[in-house]
Amino acid sequence: MAQGIDGTSAVPVLAAKPHLLIVDDDRELCQLIAQYLGDEGFLSTAVHSGMAGERAAISGDFQLIVLDVMLPDRKGFDVLRELRKQITTPVLMLTARGDEFDRIFGLELGADDYLAKPFSPRELVARISAILRRSGWQSKESTSHRPPVLVSGNLELDMGNRVVKKDGLDVRLTSAEFDLLRQFLDSAGKVLTREMLVERVLERKFSPFDRSIDLHISNLRRKLGPQKDGTERIRSVRGSGYLYAWPAAESLASPDSQ
Repeated sequence: MAQGIDGTSAVPVLAAKPHLLIVDDDRELCQLIAQYLGDEGFLSTAVHSGMAGERAAISGDFQLIVLDVMLPDRKGFDVLRELRKQITTPVLMLTARGDEFDRIFGLELGADDYLAKPFSPRELVARISAILRRSGWQSKESTSHRPPVLVSGNLELDMGNRVVKKDGLDVRLTSAEFDLLRQFLDSAGKVLTREMLVERVLERKFSPFDRSIDLHISNLRRKLGPQKDGTERIRSVRGSGYLYAWPAAESLASPDSQ
């Protein structure tokens, strides 16, 4: 059963399970989602307004936020915009069926993925699980091996903490953007097709009409900027896909190898 900060029953937060925040004014839908998520091993908290969602997300310890676009007091986009100023918790947007503007705008604002209503509970869980894998939830369960820190020019990619630094300053990336960067660094100098990126990063079947991967790449380009020498960092290869280009005499390394 979900907890409602604005008046429903409570669920204890246990570190052993991912805790999700559901922000949707449809109370019946929230109850159904919470029940299904509980059966799948997730904890959930539900709130039913934008203001309550913003307060809960900022003050609580959640691994993922499910955020509806249409809320009674403010749009989900406005909530997302405020959240991205303060936290990087992954966000899955719920949008109206077929509303392409909602999907595109949400991704541009920093959503990690979207799901159109009506949706099947199984697809919701699949999307949530994929985002949690990307955000490093599973790696937090094990501390026996510390993932490396990758260095490329003025970028540092801390795989363990999933933190990116540029010139020593933190760059706030969504889980999808972080994994995109990792894919690009792993295949630097090679062309990655849109299909490859969708399947590896978003973990779903590729559709030629789905432009979400392009929007994630656009956001990543904007946040990272060009290489130190002024050249483009992520290049579009017409008819093929995208390529991460190294500056001259640059190679991927870890701090220990430099």
